[in-house]
Amino acid sequence: MINIIWFLMIASGIIMAVNNGKIDIITQASLQGAEQAVTIAFGLIGIISFWSGMMKIAEDAGLMEFIAKVLQPLGKLLFPEIPKGHKAMGAILLSMSANFLGLGNACTPLSLKAMDEMQKINKDKTVASDSMCTFVAITSSSLTVIPSTVIAFRVAQGSANPTEIIGTTIIATFASTLTAFTFDRVLKRFSRRGK
Repeated sequence: MINIIWFLMIASGIIMAVNNGKIDIITQASLQGAEQAVTIAFGLIGIISFWSGMMKIAEDAGLMEFIAKVLQPLGKLLFPEIPKGHKAMGAILLSMSANFLGLGNACTPLSLKAMDEMQKINKDKTVASDSMCTFVAITSSSLTVIPSTVIAFRVAQGSANPTEIIGTTIIATFASTLTAFTFDRVLKRFSRRGK
């Protein structure tokens, strides 16, 4: 669906440029966009390497495991179907920890591992379990305390104060996570009534 939306946006832009006799704008925008993409990518190499290194140091120092232990009661509240001490809970909490630190590149493999572990204890392998749905909702909403990746983008673009977004990020991601959690619980109740 998103591919169709992108295609329609691009096609409508090209059609409007042709109608107005300004097709050269399309060429200029394409070249400028490509140049900017390369500039941003090169600018991010160092920053993402730095944060990946910091993530590895935090992992080796036990920070991720510490955050996962702190989040254990929350994990049990959100995912009561997962047995205590199961690998799925560890992967879920590590993924949530990476989200807290704004490290989406670290969160993705941890999330895939969590889904794989939850699938192992899923009774119906053809349908996502309640825990899987809750995990997708919460991970997608992504409660973030330190938006490391966004800070990296802002540094790459030369922001005078790249960390000024921390407060608003916490508020926005808290609201999105609360909304996702609320809808998850409401939809679970409706689905249970339908069975």
